[in-house]
Amino acid sequence: MRKFCPKSAHNLCLTGCLELKSVLRIAADSNCPYRRPQQYSSQISELKNHGILQALTTEANEWEPRVVSTEVVRAQEEWEAVDTIQPETGSQANSEQPGQLISFSEALQHFQTVDLSSFKKRIQPTIRRTELTALRHYLFGPPKLHQGLREERDLVLTIAQCGLNSQDPVHGRVLQTIYKKLTGSKFDCALHGDHWKDLGLQGANPATDLRGAGFLALLHLLYLVMDSKTLLMAQEIFHLSRHHIQQFPFCLMSVNINHIAIQALREECLSSSTPPAGS
Repeated sequence: MRKFCPKSAHNLCLTGCLELKSVLRIAADSNCPYRRPQQYSSQISELKNHGILQALTTEANEWEPRVVSTEVVRAQEEWEAVDTIQPETGSQANSEQPGQLISFSEALQHFQTVDLSSFKKRIQPTIRRTELTALRHYLFGPPKLHQGLREERDLVLTIAQCGLNSQDPVHGRVLQTIYKKLTGSKFDCALHGDHWKDLGLQGANPATDLRGAGFLALLHLLYLVMDSKTLLMAQEIFHLSRHHIQQFPFCLMSVNINHIAIQALREECLSSSTPPAGS
């Protein structure tokens, strides 16, 4: 069977157009401004005898579509079977990390049940005062924290001693939840990567920016984005932090505020504003 060649068809079309143009020019040369239909029909019928047009007709009639190979069909089926591709930035995302969001109460319960004895040994619930400073604090300082709240205070300070562990699924879910809620993304992101700089961290590894507040800073961010009353405010502050004039590191600002709050807690400056236990 004769195959259709696009290059030969192009040359035939070009030659045919030139011959057709010459035939029409001859047909148009006449002293009479009007022609009878019989004259046009007789001249146009002569075009059928040209070999170029006959060759073009033969090539077109003999052309058949190329048979699609089985590899192409298989590749097309595999492509159609793909649902979505989740982009990853930076290092490879943890495949064991679940993509489900985590609530603040679930994350807090994790720290209430896990063994934190090694971190609790490092805490210093109150700052040490000596001589006149201790006497002035005793006489004129804020009231002492209620006995029933000291255990909760110690838990807060213990969580502040905990660092970010990328191998812990709960830690990874907290990071993913904060990222998704602030950016509006529906996809998981890598735990390491430059995308964390967009949230206001200094480096590609969030663990290096939690010094001074530890995982407590991430818990506070989680509460901010998971509470319906504060989510809109958190998103507005985040968008303001990326403004070309008002830009500031959103997450670093939150870490610094947490560090100030921890210092105030240790100095017992928050004892007077703390509600009694059980209230």
